[in-house]
Amino acid sequence: MAETIVAASVQIEPRIGETARNIAHGLALIEAAADRGARLIVLPELANSGYVFATREEAVALAEDAGRGAASVAWQALAARRGLHIVAGLCERAGDAIYNSAVVIGPGGLLGVFRKVHLWDQENRFFAPGDLGFPVFDLPFGRLGVFICYDGWFPESYRACALRGADVICVPTNWVPMPGQPPGREVMANTLVMAGAHSNGVFVVAADRVGTERGQPFLGNSLIVAPTGFPLAGPASATEEEILIATLDLARAAGARRLNGFNHLLEGRRPDSYLNQV
Repeated sequence: MAETIVAASVQIEPRIGETARNIAHGLALIEAAADRGARLIVLPELANSGYVFATREEAVALAEDAGRGAASVAWQALAARRGLHIVAGLCERAGDAIYNSAVVIGPGGLLGVFRKVHLWDQENRFFAPGDLGFPVFDLPFGRLGVFICYDGWFPESYRACALRGADVICVPTNWVPMPGQPPGREVMANTLVMAGAHSNGVFVVAADRVGTERGQPFLGNSLIVAPTGFPLAGPASATEEEILIATLDLARAAGARRLNGFNHLLEGRRPDSYLNQV
């Protein structure tokens, strides 16, 4: 049964290759979010390793086994001590492959893994495409979906989670500038998050990073969005680390999908009209 949960989007600046520092810094900000009442906490994409790898060998060296590596163990210990659910981006090693992943952790340990389905640009040099689909996790407070960054450019990512009953979608991300961004307008990533939340009737907790890494700038602008599509917190700073906090009444997600007496965002779909049209 969906309940109310206090969520945090933790916008930080990981540093490439500084795994121990990244873990310790992330833990400190998770603690700070928990001190403000958060019980569902989201960290950015590749929060343990940094993002801009020079070679695949560097990416492999910074990867870890989900649930058993240094970052996973540290996040699990903190989740157990503080009674938290944590969703965090991880450079994951699985056999001979590495994945751009996110771990879902509860007070009892690792609950599952999401592997990024749609790889962005140079990620294709390092990572295997995700092979786990879009799982939705049954948690004590509701149903939680996860995807990462560029997955959000595909409406199917939101819809897959919503059709599996997700009340909230957590998005670890490393947003980068999009071509043609007009000055003074919200970043494209924010527009897509708000649209995805609205068109599927879900809460979205998106945690981006800040800083410039090996010449690549990141956008910040993390946000927490209601099923109406309007932000509950954020967008955060474009340049500074920041913790966003919002209370999510997850029971509202199902109700938000009914727009009026005639229109329901999921029940009103016409799959027969979508097939064989391309």
